[in-house]
Amino acid sequence: MQYMLLIYTPTDASPEQAETSAWMSYTQQLQESGVMVAGDGLQGLDTATTVRVRDGESLVTDGPFAETKEMLAGYYLLDVPDLDAALAWAAKIPSVGYGSVEVRPVMVFDQG
Repeated sequence: MQYMLLIYTPTDASPEQAETSAWMSYTQQLQESGVMVAGDGLQGLDTATTVRVRDGESLVTDGPFAETKEMLAGYYLLDVPDLDAALAWAAKIPSVGYGSVEVRPVMVFDQG
């Protein structure tokens, strides 16, 4: 099964908390174990653009959809046997000590 690990960090997190070497090591562990399908970090909230369509009209605004104390900072897409395995990997994410990780199964559509 595939699971998306959505990584949230506080909007006021300091750059020092990012610990690039910890992220590189974690990503390498995922790759070496063969469970990583994809993953990337996202640029900050100041680069976000939100699009809504209402009554056929596109509305584009700078910034995220809503003000929040946490921001979506990145994701990993994993192919693991079950939820327990996905949760185990989520617990190892470098920012989990000051942020949070949402773990969600990827919906599979029948191509028939």
